Amino acid sequence: MAQKIDGKAISAAVKARVAAEVEVLKQQGIHTGMAVVLVGDDPASKIYVNNKKKACAETGIYSEEYALPAETTQEELLALIEKLNADPKIHGILVQSPLPRHLDEKLIVEHIDPNKDVDAFHAYNVGKIMIGDFAFLPCTPAGVIELIRSTGVEIAGKNCVVIGRSNIVGKPMAMLLLHNNGTVTICHSKTQDLKSITARADILVAAVGRAKFVTADMVKPGAVVIDVGMNRDENGKLCGDVDYAAVEPLASFITPVPGGVGPMTIAMLMQNAVSAAKIQNGIAVN
Repeated sequence: MAQKIDGKAISAAVKARVAAEVEVLKQQGIHTGMAVVLVGDDPASKIYVNNKKKACAETGIYSEEYALPAETTQEELLALIEKLNADPKIHGILVQSPLPRHLDEKLIVEHIDPNKDVDAFHAYNVGKIMIGDFAFLPCTPAGVIELIRSTGVEIAGKNCVVIGRSNIVGKPMAMLLLHNNGTVTICHSKTQDLKSITARADILVAAVGRAKFVTADMVKPGAVVIDVGMNRDENGKLCGDVDYAAVEPLASFITPVPGGVGPMTIAMLMQNAVSAAKIQNGIAVN
């Protein structure tokens, strides 16, 4: 039976660490600030934004929210980003996705100052991650690394399999595992004989966005299984990409959904905000 990796407890520890860093910066006259921009009225996005505001309050980070109507033009949104780029009170800028269809998400992201890009989606920061010389990491993959480290399992030398190749999770997740000296395979919708690959994984990260996609026959006994998915099952109940009930008896460690990766994403966003404040004030980031 697997040990459950408690994302709530680990995220609380990260936020406590961030709060301590925020306090040290305050003593130096630096008040860490972040702006969150929400366009439209997507219910899930509203929940995410509220959770981010709550985390800012918990960690002592100054926050501003810009809730814009769905019909906001690209010019208006770009003008707001330019204003936030120039605002010394704001160290981090996050534009909540998804954006309404008439807005060019790639153009919006590329307009954010890379030093304020706390999502680490800007091409500059993506390139820095690729070469291993980064200040910011995408929040979900960074959170996954924290969860794996909490188990005491060494990534170095392990067979690591990532299911999913998105720019937000799959690709950067693979790079972070590689930077930690894992031997990494990325699987996706065109992968042949997927089960034979996943069944060799010492560390398996599922980020495919399909409810209970990972079944017991896809998992190596004793593997560390990280479930990034957030789906609804046939009964409308929240579940991940992993069939938890079937896989838990096989794995050595496993993340639940909810309460696993989700809380870590927001905790790592707070960490990125502190890093951004340090960079903009000439302080080295650990």
